[in-house]
Amino acid sequence: MLGKLMVIAVMMFGFGYSLVPLYKKICELTGINVLAVQETQNQRPANTQVDMSRTVTVEFDANTTGPWRFRPVVSSLQVHPGEMAQVVYEVVNTQGRSMDAQAIPSYAPQEAAAHFRKVECFCFKQQTLAPHEARQMPVSFYIDPALPRNVKTITLSYTFFEVGARAKAS
Repeated sequence: MLGKLMVIAVMMFGFGYSLVPLYKKICELTGINVLAVQETQNQRPANTQVDMSRTVTVEFDANTTGPWRFRPVVSSLQVHPGEMAQVVYEVVNTQGRSMDAQAIPSYAPQEAAAHFRKVECFCFKQQTLAPHEARQMPVSFYIDPALPRNVKTITLSYTFFEVGARAKAS
């Protein structure tokens, strides 16, 4: 009886120990890999197939809250799903002091967000700009070929704002 209980205990331990890798593998195979989003964020895309049968227009927008000049170099691009593309945003710190800033992206239509894959983006980390510094910041991306065919235009909009702003002296 003790031997059977020991075997059952070892099997339960082994099953519990294997749940995490098993869950990761299932998520990876089904494409619902919500467990490892940060792990895959910095990897180059494995999909090198380009859907040449359709074109998607990607429009670029820039908003600021703070003393910046912030804009995309081009207002739109035509891309094929699966094709790597790059756009550059320009930012100018108009203040006489260094400033830390962060960009937050948003997408329209909302369903496009799940299919817009950024490989490199200035929005991944905070930016420190010296007084009156101008900088060009690239965004490398591709559109997942699984994007629904009815989506013909995607708008990528960034809001650029100061992080940890100092209180103004009265």
